[in-house]
Amino acid sequence: MNFLFSKLCSGAAIAALVMLSPANAARAEEKAPDFDLREHYTKYEYRIPMRDGVKLFTAVYVPKDAATPYPFLMVRTPYSVAPYGPDEYGASPSPAEIFTKAGYIFVMQDVRGRNLSEGTFIEETPHRAEKHGPADVDESSDTYDTVEWLLQHVPNNNGRVGLWGISYPGFFTEAGIIDSHPAIKAASPQAPMPDEYLGDDIYHGGAFMLAANFGFYTFFPSQSGPAKPPKTPVEFDYGTEDAYEFFLKLGPISNCARRLARKDSYWDDILAHPTYDSFWQQRAIWHHLKNIHCAVLNVGGWFDAEDLMGPLRTYHAIEQNNPGIFNALVMGPWVHGGWARYDGHRLGSVDFAADTSKFYNEKILFPFFEHHLKDAPAAKLAEATVFETGTNVWREYPSWPPPGATKRTLYFRAHGELSFDAPKDATVGEAASDGYVSDPAKPVPFIGYTAPGVPQEYMVADQRFAATRTDVLVYATEPLEEDVTLAGPVSPRLFVATTGTDSDWIVKLIDVYPPDRSTPRTPDSDKKTNDVAPPSITLAGYQQLVRGEPFRGKYRKSFEHPEPFEPGKVEAVNFTMPDVNHTFRRGHRIMVQVQSTWFPLVDRNPQTFVNIPTAKPEDFRVATQHVYRGKTQASGVDVLVLPSTMATREAAKP
Repeated sequence: MNFLFSKLCSGAAIAALVMLSPANAARAEEKAPDFDLREHYTKYEYRIPMRDGVKLFTAVYVPKDAATPYPFLMVRTPYSVAPYGPDEYGASPSPAEIFTKAGYIFVMQDVRGRNLSEGTFIEETPHRAEKHGPADVDESSDTYDTVEWLLQHVPNNNGRVGLWGISYPGFFTEAGIIDSHPAIKAASPQAPMPDEYLGDDIYHGGAFMLAANFGFYTFFPSQSGPAKPPKTPVEFDYGTEDAYEFFLKLGPISNCARRLARKDSYWDDILAHPTYDSFWQQRAIWHHLKNIHCAVLNVGGWFDAEDLMGPLRTYHAIEQNNPGIFNALVMGPWVHGGWARYDGHRLGSVDFAADTSKFYNEKILFPFFEHHLKDAPAAKLAEATVFETGTNVWREYPSWPPPGATKRTLYFRAHGELSFDAPKDATVGEAASDGYVSDPAKPVPFIGYTAPGVPQEYMVADQRFAATRTDVLVYATEPLEEDVTLAGPVSPRLFVATTGTDSDWIVKLIDVYPPDRSTPRTPDSDKKTNDVAPPSITLAGYQQLVRGEPFRGKYRKSFEHPEPFEPGKVEAVNFTMPDVNHTFRRGHRIMVQVQSTWFPLVDRNPQTFVNIPTAKPEDFRVATQHVYRGKTQASGVDVLVLPSTMATREAAKP
């Protein structure tokens, strides 16, 4: 799912992401494209019949040069294949311009029940493992039927098909390779959403991702029959540029539905299922990623606010269930779909020192499809090609997490210290704990500035604003004497107590820059002005968010069966955050922050054991929280640490 909304991006741009991308369209307005799609491709439109008689609207771009047969490269999307009409050409139907220049038959399809396709759209279509007749359809069967029709009806094809897609189209890609058609030779699910409850899009750690989901459903309504999307989407009027203000005034999330100003079954469904019940389990496509016969390239971004877990979960599921196939993982320093829309040179104040998107498209994605669809020389890709932030280096490993990474724990210590050494103090009880008061009426914001939605920059945003709040615990190491590289999942292991009966626990892993760190010049730095300039962000002491994730305490034993806290009782809260591949450089410090609100990124926990989607204002209460750090109740964060010597690192390469 793609959550760019409000002032950040319009609904039309969401659809354009599939065609790669709104950025391409904007650039096309600035200058004439180097490659004229209309000159080199002829566009056709078809309504392709599925086995149950439903017809799916499909746009096909065929190279005019018929000197050689071409493979198909297909994307299936709920966001529209607009512009409609055989004479209307979009910005690009391919992952990158290098593909259109090389020559492919590009296929773009409105999935069942969306835009001009017939049928009924079902969120994250449940997979039917057993099909007993033509009425038993899912995304696997729709993909199979589409491929079969294309092979028979589009001339001058070479009999091979590649699938790709970003975000929701990434889900349709991974769902489409289950029991895959023999002609599908390669697929690249990018930022897919294999489980929207377990860390993708909708729920993270059982907590509802409020601002992003509300923004998405303002422009993605349910649809009763085939129809073109509006030519001019109407953006939702928040009435303010401050999402924090908007959602705080809105009150409990039960009030969100009336602000959507329409009955929407999708929104109602996600709030009606706050536990990991059958609704979510039957949509968890990763359980069904079997009988895959094509090469797979899983792609994601380390700073993807929506679907960071998706490519990691998909990669591991395919690896486990499909031995013998080529299954690789690529993770870059990107936001959601950033490899297709941005240069990937920087994110906010963080500079990655290279155009990482160009490297990926030209050296990884393009050779992958060229080899499997056109018999070009093998790309010789590693199983894991991952960008290491901090050092700004691409690394190659024979698996992910990389071999040689060792489990260690960053322990919380007295006086705000953080250490790899376990506490030895025998002090017990509240004397060996740190406490704070959490007030749902004054939640900790997730960014230190005003924004109407969810700025993608928040994934690396400066956390100094939060470190000064009394309802945020802060633990930090001394300046590091050598580089420390973390590669793999980050797993908080907390011992906590609350005076309430429920609570959220947000843990943030942070890279603290040295106090004398210089601030590189930017293009704006050289602009002369005769006025007093606004303050600029300095990187001296910058607290870069590396990874942050919420966990709703009621699910500490099970996402299916929530349990209340007993006020004052110390309990373990253990969870796992998405992976990182980050080096904390010598002279930097490692920091961990702990808090109980992260608003409005995450909905507010009333801190009473109630069904939060139907909570009343009187259910929201102040609670006192304690995090324990004694010898027998040693809270901390488990990480995987790579060997520090370069010789050992090189030995781990394939």
